[in-house]
Amino acid sequence: MIKNYKHIIWDWNGTLFNDVELCVNIMNGLLRKRKINQLTVDDYKNIFTFPVSDYYAKVGFDFSVESFEKVGKEWMDEYETRKSESNLHPGTRDVLEKISKMGKGQSILSAYSQHTLVEIVEQYKLTPYFSHLVGLDHIYATSKVELGLDLIRKLELKEEEAVLIGDTVHDYDVAKEIGADCILIANGHQCKNTLLKCGATVLNDINEIFID
Repeated sequence: MIKNYKHIIWDWNGTLFNDVELCVNIMNGLLRKRKINQLTVDDYKNIFTFPVSDYYAKVGFDFSVESFEKVGKEWMDEYETRKSESNLHPGTRDVLEKISKMGKGQSILSAYSQHTLVEIVEQYKLTPYFSHLVGLDHIYATSKVELGLDLIRKLELKEEEAVLIGDTVHDYDVAKEIGADCILIANGHQCKNTLLKCGATVLNDINEIFID
């Protein structure tokens, strides 16, 4: 499935890092404080979207009462405190190692903030697998398109040479914008039915990428 690509561009949260349950748990803490209905994991995967401010609005936050910046920072502060409760998806290290041995380049393109992305990838001792770690310069998980275009330029890749592997419709949209193919993984932040509507290849987990 990836043998014809020169470079693999990975999303981080939800794709390599299995943090969905933690994200739901933290959000439910914020919702309880505001007496807003709690989310199940299935609820979350059905309504999560980019920009993340739209997801917060769907959940029930009223930005005329408190700003997205305020509640977003509250969520992220809790996430940074508790992120060690999550771990890599099963098989992640083996997949990265196998791709590396195939002689293909790998990078991460993430809506996570740049300095925390670098820290957590290093924490899991994955840094040697990647030529570039690219995150946002703030904590609010907005679009990755401009960062992706810059990455493609740095890598000097032709359109048919890169594939972006992610877990959301936004990853698919980013892939289209930067001229990369896309593979979506259905055990991350959005449900399989939502991902299938994109028309991209959708896998149950990253271990399936070696299946032709």
